[in-house]
Amino acid sequence: MTASNPTEGATAPASKPMGPLPKVSILGYGAGDAANNLAFTTATMFLLLYYTDVAGISAAAAGTLLLVVRIFDAFSDVLAGRFVDKTYHKKFGKFRPFIMFGSVPLLLLSVAAFSIPQIGQSGMLLWAYVSYALLGLAYSFVNIPYGSLAGAMTQHAGERAKLASARTIGAVAVGSFLGIFIAPLMKDGAKLQPLFTTMTLIFAVVGTALYMFTVFSTRERVVREVAKVSMKQSLATLKGNKPLLLLCISSFLFLTGQLAVGTVQIYYFRDVLHSLGLYAVMSIVNIVLTFGMAGILPRLVRAFGKKNIYLAAGVLMGGGGLIVFFAPSTMVWLAFTGVLVTQVGILLVSMLVWALEADTVEYGEWKTGVRTEGITYALFSFTRKTGQAVGGALAAFALAWGGYSAGAAQQSDHALLGIRAGAGLLPMVFAVLALLVMVIYPLTDARHKEIVHEISQRRSERLTAALQHRDADEGA
Repeated sequence: MTASNPTEGATAPASKPMGPLPKVSILGYGAGDAANNLAFTTATMFLLLYYTDVAGISAAAAGTLLLVVRIFDAFSDVLAGRFVDKTYHKKFGKFRPFIMFGSVPLLLLSVAAFSIPQIGQSGMLLWAYVSYALLGLAYSFVNIPYGSLAGAMTQHAGERAKLASARTIGAVAVGSFLGIFIAPLMKDGAKLQPLFTTMTLIFAVVGTALYMFTVFSTRERVVREVAKVSMKQSLATLKGNKPLLLLCISSFLFLTGQLAVGTVQIYYFRDVLHSLGLYAVMSIVNIVLTFGMAGILPRLVRAFGKKNIYLAAGVLMGGGGLIVFFAPSTMVWLAFTGVLVTQVGILLVSMLVWALEADTVEYGEWKTGVRTEGITYALFSFTRKTGQAVGGALAAFALAWGGYSAGAAQQSDHALLGIRAGAGLLPMVFAVLALLVMVIYPLTDARHKEIVHEISQRRSERLTAALQHRDADEGA
């Protein structure tokens, strides 16, 4: 992509109060995360199952693969963040060109990850490593700009909550579709390779259309005074950004628990409760919860603040995980209640966390005078990716520890304990740890509003000084 050459450090016009975002922009932003999750959620929900039950890779080897590749993905995010910060396109801005040109390679690599050829155990494992690593790299170069785009669309807390809700709706819509229509097909002994190949090819077409809708329905409205940010400026905005650091640590812990339950939940419904159909039911409930919470979240944010809602959501996730772990398999209603409570907590945090991350961008700008959405989001995403890596790997290791046997009509008691640990105990432990970190998070909504006002005041003062200097030169 071609970068323009805007004047570095040029004085920008003073910011005017931003009005509400157009509805088409909110809808378009949500479509982008729907497209993201045609690759991402498909992988988190089914890739471990694909490796163990279709490709014939052992649970232990698959767990190691998920850990190694997702850590590689985390470093890919930092690389992508730097590319975003130093790139600027005159027509499309900083973020949308990456989405435009990176979407097709990303979706085609998703097809490759679920199409491992029969080339021997070593060859198949190598294909799995390479295809998943390239998928993660491509995802970084699309998702980092996509996530950064929200902070450049608006600085209003309520509007950011709408964007966060929209992207969560997009993600949950895809996840629910997979749970309702695809997960019930994951039966023991079924020939799943043709299903995965056909599914990912269709997703490549649909995902491309969704990404293009995002590109052409959104735009950057937040004033930036430095279009292309140097490495020194990027690092300066990260240094001393305590809210970002704490949010990253808490998000790492939270994602570890979330990915553990997301990875092993299909095993929990199928092998522990012997009720695979409940996976589809949970997906339908997920849609209802998401739309319901999206409608009230902006009002909850105004009433209680993002931090307090985050803390309450963590309590729900931890409590639900405890129920899932201890609920007897004969009390399906109790186990399902635990899954439901866990999911409510996960959804609330998933909606809030993107608005919280965008707030830390202003904190960095307030301290340094430079907006660096790319590297800020990249660091945040780095810690999330490492959390996903650890969570997915821990889920796989829990299966291996329990002695999970792919294709077995009945799993051993120890294997069922391993599945319970992944679906309930891990999310409970990591939710508690995430809460302990978030308790000391300092950037409340009131403080963020003050920071945005100070940034606007500084910009206006610089503009006034520049105009006075120009008038003095002309009068000399």
